[in-house]
Amino acid sequence: MSDIIHIYTDGAASGNPGPGGYGIVMLYKGHRKELSGGFKLTTNNRMELLGVIVALESLKKAHCEALVHSDSKYVVDAFEKHWLEGWIKKDFKKIKNPDLWKRLLALTRKHKVKFKWVKGHADNVENNRCDELAVAAYKLPGLKEDEGYLSSQEPILGL
Repeated sequence: MSDIIHIYTDGAASGNPGPGGYGIVMLYKGHRKELSGGFKLTTNNRMELLGVIVALESLKKAHCEALVHSDSKYVVDAFEKHWLEGWIKKDFKKIKNPDLWKRLLALTRKHKVKFKWVKGHADNVENNRCDELAVAAYKLPGLKEDEGYLSSQEPILGL
């Protein structure tokens, strides 16, 4: 049996920005774990990133081998097309979501992580489940603030 942890993630936002959530399904040696979370005001891309981050942060051991299945070209292409290398050289200047990219980068150095793009809203059962979890998460009462998103916004004059 494979020692690879299969991680499926999806992010969603109602409005962009708007309330948002992430959904995660993790599969390992016959075990299944589902995680989700939601925020009052955020973006779809932040939720896509946060889904991967929360999944990797939930791994109990270091140096795990994980295959992340995501329908986010934003996330997958940053690694597979080596966009991150240029962003690192620029110290993430003029790059959106640097707080989350730096957090994710640290996790990919702690674990052996590969990324695979999957078509969203198609016939991938686990990706569809992640979408359900993400949408349900942002519809819950008492959502948290996405401090990273809020701190990145320009102050509004008069408020």
